[in-house]
Amino acid sequence: MNNCKKILLALAAVFALVSQAAVADKLRIGTEGAYPPFNLTDASGKVVGFDMDIAHALCAKMKAECEVVTSDWDGIIPALNAKKFDFIVASMSITDERKQAVDFTDPYYTNKLQFIGPKSAKVAVDKAGLKGKAVGTQRATIAGEWLEKNMGDAVDLKLYDTQENAYLDLSSGRIDLVLGDVFVNWGWLKSDAGKEFEFKGEPVFDNDKIGIAVRKNDPLREKLNAALKEIIADGTYKKINDQYFPFSIL
Repeated sequence: MNNCKKILLALAAVFALVSQAAVADKLRIGTEGAYPPFNLTDASGKVVGFDMDIAHALCAKMKAECEVVTSDWDGIIPALNAKKFDFIVASMSITDERKQAVDFTDPYYTNKLQFIGPKSAKVAVDKAGLKGKAVGTQRATIAGEWLEKNMGDAVDLKLYDTQENAYLDLSSGRIDLVLGDVFVNWGWLKSDAGKEFEFKGEPVFDNDKIGIAVRKNDPLREKLNAALKEIIADGTYKKINDQYFPFSIL
């Protein structure tokens, strides 16, 4: 009887370890779902885009089962720390301020900031040229921070909950310009809604590193870094990149 109990206890311990491993391999990806072409919700309700393709490729390398959870941009870091998901893949800039709340992986692409506006409007991208202009951008972003710091005393700054809403106001003439991520702006300019608009001036910030956020001291960071190196080395990253852009964004 004692031997049977020992065997049962041993089996129970093994089962517990297997169960814990299975749970550990189920990860939740946090993203916004409103930032095309990086992350957006399609007509069927599925979240797709460059960020999601990268995230799923990383999950495959880590042999992890992953699901996507969407969050409003403003609350995405608090949601991560509240354990609503395990890591954020949402085109998030790596900043010193954010690093106080989360840890970041190595960058998975490098961003730039550039203005867009109507083709019919001649605009000089400096304080004198932008003075009095209504300029829109998404709230709680690098673009918003740059505008407040560098143009706050010159422009009429309009902050939006999503980048798409900034584009809506630009296309309707309620604002004069939008400052945003160059690749997101590039995608919008190619759309029907953006065909009467163009880039204005040169990028105003060109070394914006984009990373994946995890909770502080989470060992998942190193697993993601290892997986990122693998998808770059084996060509998976390039294949994904080429589906969205005719140039490298790494």
